[in-house]
Order: sequence, then C-alpha cells, then structure tokens
Amino acid sequence: MRLKQAEIATDHVAFEAFYRRHVDAVTRFLARRVDDPHTVADLVAEVFMAVLDSAHTYRPELGGEIAWLYGVARKTLSTERRRAFKESRLRNRVNGRRVLDTDDLARLEERIDAERAARQLFKAMSDLPEGGRAVLELVVIDQLTVAEAAMALGIRTGTAKVRLHRARRTLQGLPFVMEGTPG
Repeated sequence: MRLKQAEIATDHVAFEAFYRRHVDAVTRFLARRVDDPHTVADLVAEVFMAVLDSAHTYRPELGGEIAWLYGVARKTLSTERRRAFKESRLRNRVNGRRVLDTDDLARLEERIDAERAARQLFKAMSDLPEGGRAVLELVVIDQLTVAEAAMALGIRTGTAKVRLHRARRTLQGLPFVMEGTPG
C-alpha cells in the first residue's frame, strides 16, 4: 500500500494505518541513534507529526515510504540534537519530560539495548565526513538501498554511491561495514 499524500494529512484513518505500518521501523531507526527512552518516544511522536506537515513532499518515484520516513526522522533527530545542545547549556534535560509508564519504558529500554551494536558502529564511523557517514548509516545499519538512502538524504544516487564507496574504503578493516549491504 502506497502513501496517498492527500489522505495522510486529512484522513485520520489513513494516517492511523500509515502510523501502525511504520511506527516500529521509525522507533528502531531512532533507538539505533539515541540511548534515552524518553527522547526516543518524543522523537517518534515528532516524526509522525512532521509527516502530517510534509506528506506533500513524498515522491514515490524516488523510493518507498520507509526511505522517505527515514529522511523525515533524520531531520527531526538533527533538529532535536541542535535543540538539546543549546538547552543543555541552560538547564538539566530532565525538566519537561513526559512520564512514561513502566511498560513503555521497559519496551524502549529493550529496543535501545537491542540497538547497542549499531551505536557502537556509529562511534567507529565518527571520523568519516558527514556525507559519507550518513549514506553508510542508511545503507549498512538501516538496510536501505543506495537509491533509497539518496532519497532520504535529498541527494543524487550517483553521489550516494561515491560517498558510500569512499566511506567503505576508509573503514575497510571493519568487517560489519562491508558485509550484507544492499546495493
């Protein structure tokens, strides 16, 4: 089932179906990058709120819904990181958090634990240029094709291929970077 741009922003039933189809993937995506369950929960909500505002930007000829959603999630996460950096200078990040019930917190902690290896890979990739690191993350960790990664990043497929090649060449000694990557 493909995203219907007009419906997703105006029909709560269509939005709910879209949300249910993709909430687990978006949660996994964010849990690979964030180790705080409260932040993961907040970011998942923000991603789907952004979907309502940006449904008109989805172009199915460039890739699937997941690739588009990962692009929205990356932008949401980037915005959150900038905000948190600024806020951390002013006050403790705990203020203003909504309280998660025990089950929600336990599920998010399990998801975060399951994504520990991916966070370790992110640390290993920290010296790569941002463009190469972003393509490598989406292809190796998030299992997008190069074309889908390009869509998520808003770049050309050829550019994504070059960046991926350079990043792989830089990290040749790490076997988990080279194996099982979609093309």
